[in-house]
Amino acid sequence: MVAMKRYPEYSDGLISKILRSVHTIAMVGASPNEMRPSYFAMKYLLDRGFKVIPVNPQVAGQTILGQTVYATIADLPGPVDMIDIFRNSEAAGPLTDEAIANKERLNLKVLWMQLGVINEDAGKRAEATGLTVIMNRCPKIEYGRLSGEIGWVGVNRRTIDNRRPLLFSQGGTLNK
Repeated sequence: MVAMKRYPEYSDGLISKILRSVHTIAMVGASPNEMRPSYFAMKYLLDRGFKVIPVNPQVAGQTILGQTVYATIADLPGPVDMIDIFRNSEAAGPLTDEAIANKERLNLKVLWMQLGVINEDAGKRAEATGLTVIMNRCPKIEYGRLSGEIGWVGVNRRTIDNRRPLLFSQGGTLNK
């Protein structure tokens, strides 16, 4: 029998707390290609009032959605509340180490790995420094799910209710 890989689970309360406390997100792997998931995730988060700083060495110095692109985490101006890794699980290891090396300078609190990105060793290293780590989740999807916005288009948000969730107010805006 083949063992199933266990994916990290996080409470809605933890995800909500993170999304309420985060103001600036560095999105590593942000793409200028509007057909890429990182592009529309970045656009969605910008539209919800987050400051999103793209990190992509291939287009450093250019802009994505009006935001200046930086080559590396080390190049980022501070403060940055959260690093969102939009790269594969293998790349998450060195990116986590770079985030840890710049944690104090950036005042970093959260390391978030996108859907499909799971690197347990990197997560343990980050948690050992006091960072909150989320793996295999998308902040865009989680925001939409917890705010009720995602339910407006018929997506199951795992809640049977005809009221908006109390985690957020006023039709999907955060209580910041």
